[in-house]
Amino acid sequence: MVVLAGLLLVPPVGSGPALAATPGTPWTWGSNSFGELGDGTTANHLTAAPVVGFAAADAVELGGGREHVVALRADGTVWTWGSSQYGQLGSGGTANRPTPGLVTGLAGVVQVAGGHYHSMALLGDGSVRTWGMNAQGQLGDGTTTRRLRPVQVRNLTGVTQIAGGRGHSLALQVDGSVWAWGYNAFGELGDSTLTRRTTPVRTVGLTGVVQVAGGRDHSLALRADGTVWAFGHNTYGQLGDGSTAHRSSPVRAGNLTGVVAIAAGAYHSVALLADGTVRSWGRNNLGQLGDGTLTRRTTPVQVRNLSGVTAIGCGRDHGLAVLGDGTARSWGANSFGQLGDGTTSNRTTPVTVSGLTGVSAMTAGRAYTAALVGS
Repeated sequence: MVVLAGLLLVPPVGSGPALAATPGTPWTWGSNSFGELGDGTTANHLTAAPVVGFAAADAVELGGGREHVVALRADGTVWTWGSSQYGQLGSGGTANRPTPGLVTGLAGVVQVAGGHYHSMALLGDGSVRTWGMNAQGQLGDGTTTRRLRPVQVRNLTGVTQIAGGRGHSLALQVDGSVWAWGYNAFGELGDSTLTRRTTPVRTVGLTGVVQVAGGRDHSLALRADGTVWAFGHNTYGQLGDGSTAHRSSPVRAGNLTGVVAIAAGAYHSVALLADGTVRSWGRNNLGQLGDGTLTRRTTPVQVRNLSGVTAIGCGRDHGLAVLGDGTARSWGANSFGQLGDGTTSNRTTPVTVSGLTGVSAMTAGRAYTAALVGS
């Protein structure tokens, strides 16, 4: 979920995609067990390094899956790297890939997103393609069959933005309505049921939505009036309604107003306000709320020592922010160096990502982070 220079673009994951106003080069850091850093190795990195095979100003968006990355090039093609245990790389096989490879059969793509073990692509005609794990129907093709190549989401047109969760997927239509499919044990589809769906259903009671984001088992929606609405899993207060009750239909997240972007981690949520400050809520055992504590919050609190923010993102248990000067901040879990500050120490307040300038957008997965960096 990204805002650049006050312009709402589109978001995560699990984190959500990192969409840049201008093309850039992908840089990555953190865990690399499956090649998710895209540098040709499986060695972890505590600081940022460029992904191989991308020229300067070649990428326009990055979508973070659990342990894989989906990248959109300026020419509308899609490239992936990292884990492919369930076919989430779209390569036709299940072999992991430590360097970027082309997803064949896709052209004219305008947005990408990574789910837990699946991937998504939005085409310029408003249709959506998905691939990877499908045990919960998260691919939306009417089956629960794993797909090693992209398939079309059924009965869905006029889409303007996509987002992936663990076992569910979200789409925003041009009329401001939200559609969802896949796992629904906690109400993360927002259709007032707990019924799994293998094709899209409309989320109830939401109109005028401008952005969606998917967490592990919860979903967020940002309305044009600057309010945030949430549904699904809520054990840690990640819906922000002051409770820990799961919700199968949308509830408002606190009394937030003036929100311009949203992001969802596994069990926490983040919102960027128009004034450049950031709010967060939900699980906080690793400092992922950035408020200087390890206290769970069921309503939004302000991330400390952070202002002038233009873009936000989330990993599983860490938060991300891009500042107007092109530098980046991160906080939360850091056992694999996913905060990029050269250490493996968790942080309860934001720290600077080392050695990076010209950052326009960030995304993340379980324990890695990726950024788009201008030339």
